[in-house]
Amino acid sequence: MNKLHTELQRLYLVREPALPGAPSPPAALVGPDGQVRALVIELTRTPDWDVLSRVWQGVQAELDLPAPAIAVSGTDALQLWFSLAEPVTAEQGHAFLEGLRQRFLADVDARRVRLLPTPDLQHTVQPVPAAQPATGNWSAFLAPDLAPVFGDTPWLDIPPNEEGQASLLRGIAVTGQAAFEAALQALAAPVEPAVQAAPAPPPQAPAQPPAMAAAGDPVRFLRRVMDDESVPMALRIEAAKALLPHSGQRG
Repeated sequence: MNKLHTELQRLYLVREPALPGAPSPPAALVGPDGQVRALVIELTRTPDWDVLSRVWQGVQAELDLPAPAIAVSGTDALQLWFSLAEPVTAEQGHAFLEGLRQRFLADVDARRVRLLPTPDLQHTVQPVPAAQPATGNWSAFLAPDLAPVFGDTPWLDIPPNEEGQASLLRGIAVTGQAAFEAALQALAAPVEPAVQAAPAPPPQAPAQPPAMAAAGDPVRFLRRVMDDESVPMALRIEAAKALLPHSGQRG
């Protein structure tokens, strides 16, 4: 067993690769017992990484899950491959993916988003890395910094390097059962709308300082302005200057 297949088996329990030059059969995501350890979400037409990266970043930042593997399908899609430490039912797997779609891709046409297993629990996907029968191009796993390059052409023209593919997959962690269940529960919960701060009340005219309300005696008025800390300092200084000629008078 080569290093690449060791990683594929660790993460996704795929079959042995086909012989060199032979077409690779679709990979079965669901086992004979109806359970699944690998989940795939695809974005097509056009597979813009800026869009799909919402899921890649969101599962880490909001759901505290390991980063899924990133792949080009070899045909028309960018993919995220999730690996589960413990198998779950195909229904649970699809519910998880649908929750991700609604949380992070709600504004994207649902026809552009493929979830495997599908709603009718179709459970096969073209393997990665492999030559794709429909196009002759190759699917492959990608490093995150390369994903934006393949938005218009989600394939490789030549086979990817096996050691490089194995190295990418070695960095992928499986999702533990408790973390998966917590994420599934969080995705099922309604998203709380952002709390908006109450609008600030319209500015009110500052209350008239008592000193300004009793302006019958100019000297007394100026002294009250000067002594009133609620009056702007510039006005208090001007009042003090105006009082200088009357400094000998008492209010």
